[in-house]
Amino acid sequence: MLYFAPWKTTVVTLVILIGLLFTLPNFVPESVRLDANGEPKGVFTVLPHKTINLGLDLRGGSHLVFQVDMDEVRQERLENLQDDARSALREDPPILIAGSPAVVEGQVIVRLSRPDDMDRALERLEELNEPITTAAGGQGMTQTLTINQGDDDRTIRLGITEAALDAVRQRTVTQSIEVIRRRVDSTGTTEPNIARQGEDRVLVQVPGESDPQRIIDLVGTTARLTFHMVEEGITINPDGTGRTPPGVMILPSERSSEPYLAVQRRALVTGEQLVNAGQAFDQNGQPAVSFRFNTSGARSFAEATTQNRGRRFAIVLDDTIISAPVIRSAITGGSGIIEGGFTLQSATDLSNMLNAGALPARLTPVEQRTVTASLGADSVARGETAVLIGFGLVIVFMALAYGFFGIVSTLALLANILLLLGALSGLQATLTLPGIAGIVLTIGMAVDANVLIFERVREEYRLGRTVTTAFEAGYSRALSAILDANITTLIAASVLYMLGAGPVRGFAVTLGIGILTSVFTAFVFSRLLISTWLRMARPKSLAM
Repeated sequence: MLYFAPWKTTVVTLVILIGLLFTLPNFVPESVRLDANGEPKGVFTVLPHKTINLGLDLRGGSHLVFQVDMDEVRQERLENLQDDARSALREDPPILIAGSPAVVEGQVIVRLSRPDDMDRALERLEELNEPITTAAGGQGMTQTLTINQGDDDRTIRLGITEAALDAVRQRTVTQSIEVIRRRVDSTGTTEPNIARQGEDRVLVQVPGESDPQRIIDLVGTTARLTFHMVEEGITINPDGTGRTPPGVMILPSERSSEPYLAVQRRALVTGEQLVNAGQAFDQNGQPAVSFRFNTSGARSFAEATTQNRGRRFAIVLDDTIISAPVIRSAITGGSGIIEGGFTLQSATDLSNMLNAGALPARLTPVEQRTVTASLGADSVARGETAVLIGFGLVIVFMALAYGFFGIVSTLALLANILLLLGALSGLQATLTLPGIAGIVLTIGMAVDANVLIFERVREEYRLGRTVTTAFEAGYSRALSAILDANITTLIAASVLYMLGAGPVRGFAVTLGIGILTSVFTAFVFSRLLISTWLRMARPKSLAM
């Protein structure tokens, strides 16, 4: 049981050395590890150079809560329903309606020209009513629309059911979280915490970001990019109002010389056809945003610019015109640049937002806090103090209780912490205050395994076994108790990780990794040390 083959000794030694290499960067100044561009230098070009990521409570950063504008989502769904109803009634044979369907008080009102068409209209509109699966186990089905006859024999009222709105809300928040994650990740931020909060809110925590306004600008912009042809000859009042023909709308512009422009409502190309966007420079050396469309987008853009030479087209971002250049020649390559008085930072942020995709709804910041770096440094210092005190007390207790073998357990404990820190660095896990609590708990659990082993050795030695056989029996018979205790704790840590979020996950990560390293160091590494001591010292008696 205590015999170690040479290859086993080599494997254990390599594991400890690898843990040391991954832990080392945490104790080396950043100026020694990285160059001015953040790239590894010197020996760290071949050795691990990454350190443990500190969470928001340790490193400092921005804490924000955004609310999804569900009123906007509902209004958009009603406007889509308005267009769908108009299209359905115009199908051959068409059903005549008086005017156009209108959105009034959360419903779409359709007024027929002839009462005799009521049954046909209801039947045709019912085709828009697609059933959806309810949230309760996926067993029941419910309708998306309510379709009722109005107060007279020519009016139809269409509405969206609560079940359909709830499904839209769930989908919208989920999509918003994914888009936010892509946007924040594109800034280079490590391990942001982005999670749902309540029914229609999203929590965003960005460690290391001291300017919450930049995150608000990055996250709060819907980033819906569309390209429209400009309609000349439309009289626009100073307040942005004016009479427009069907299919034309007036949008605000960022250009002070033209605060408003009239554009065609139908978009030539949308941001959904965008393949890539990036920060670039225009002919005057000013920051700009480059873009490239996919095949269908490039084809549509080429056709539009070919047919409209000499006319202007508007580049619209979130219902605001950011540029309105003149089409000098056909743009057939499917790429171009957007000029709009950008700075380097704003051009980079806009390209990141376009690459991440448009938000399905507008987000409004309802809470923002900045965790200062001084608070993080104080938390780190207190955490280090707690670990050192706990470690010191454990060493003193083990030395008093087991003498020389207490020193062996201390070496195993040092190896345990080394492997734990190395694993956190290698996996780029985020360390939070609860994570530090997990490390302290791991220290106690690692010593607990040694206590079980040494107490079992004492019992075996008192029963008359030799020193060697006592250790063999002690390690062998304590293994089941050690595995039972650690496996049950590992299951609890796994559940915390799967069901928890943020700091709870940080605690689960350090606890889970600590359990694995504890079993390795307490049972394998300490057994190697004891085996080496027995082989070299050949003791005749046991003083424990």
